[in-house]
Amino acid sequence: MSENAQILYCRCAYAQVVPNGVKNAVLEQLSACGKSFEAVSDLCEFAAHRDPRLTELSQKAATSGLQIIACYPRVVRGLFKQAGSDLPDSGITFLNMRTQSAEEITQALLAPPSPETPATDAQ
Repeated sequence: MSENAQILYCRCAYAQVVPNGVKNAVLEQLSACGKSFEAVSDLCEFAAHRDPRLTELSQKAATSGLQIIACYPRVVRGLFKQAGSDLPDSGITFLNMRTQSAEEITQALLAPPSPETPATDAQ
């Protein structure tokens, strides 16, 4: 992922499926690391309202990469598709707050970028 890679952080405010401790710790670390990111209250709500920012993020993912901190990759892909903004097959790193610890997510965010990051759909 390039240095202008985008980071999308979902607070999962309405579903209440991500442990609050993980969400809070990830957001705290993300704020402290100095990288720019976009935080959304709930990605499900954004998709339901077909928010145009999802299209912008999808387009940026195709050119400069995207890290998405939310829940399951298949769900996130489905939400973007529902909003009419399919995510590209490569250039995306999914970090799953439902299955990964805050420490694992933080390490992935701070890791040096690799020359070509394939989409990671594990989990």
